[in-house]
Amino acid sequence: MAERILVVEDEAAIRTVVEYALKDAGFEVLSAARGDDALAVLDDNEVDLVVLDLMLPGVDGLEVCRRVRTTSQVPIIILSARSEELDKVLGLELGADDYVTKPFSPRELVSRVRANLRRARSTPEHGQMLRAGDLEIDPVARSVTKNGEEVYLTFSEFELLHKLASAPRRVFTREELMNHLWQGSFFGDLRSVDVHVRHLRQKIEDDASAPELIRTVRGVGYAFGREVSKA
Repeated sequence: MAERILVVEDEAAIRTVVEYALKDAGFEVLSAARGDDALAVLDDNEVDLVVLDLMLPGVDGLEVCRRVRTTSQVPIIILSARSEELDKVLGLELGADDYVTKPFSPRELVSRVRANLRRARSTPEHGQMLRAGDLEIDPVARSVTKNGEEVYLTFSEFELLHKLASAPRRVFTREELMNHLWQGSFFGDLRSVDVHVRHLRQKIEDDASAPELIRTVRGVGYAFGREVSKA
């Protein structure tokens, strides 16, 4: 059965291009021109991925992203104009998994859709529970708890945390982390890893302004700063 993609875009010309490219690639496509219509479609249909414009009538894309993330981990790809850098960052912080900047290549968009779907279908290479102090990472259940309480992470946040914690003290470059996330098919701005890390710190650090779990190595990348036990 073809995977189903919801395209949310108010500009008819762009929506038509995206729909055609995805259908030509073998996907089933649903579409909406307004944010409130998109939420209604999601209430009535199971979808495998959402391509989401930010500047929408009714309910804007950031609010759509926020509402979707309260109930679902479906991959979300933001469509962002170059002048909307702040909105793009906010979208990632609200739980979007990826972004494609307008103007974009339909071929690139299809590639990013496939990469996100591939990530969503993937299973962890290692099933061992990881523990660092009061933080527990379960790669099989894809769950994280801190002080016994579950911490909600997006797909990208979990992948970054698991990658870093699986090799404590090792320094990973931004390129290595993004290549891990996208399995070598990342086209975007490497600064997006900083956005994911910042949001991850807000969720798992005792003090996000003085992080101890995810350490920044200036000019290089990031490392997990605590000893990790495996079970």
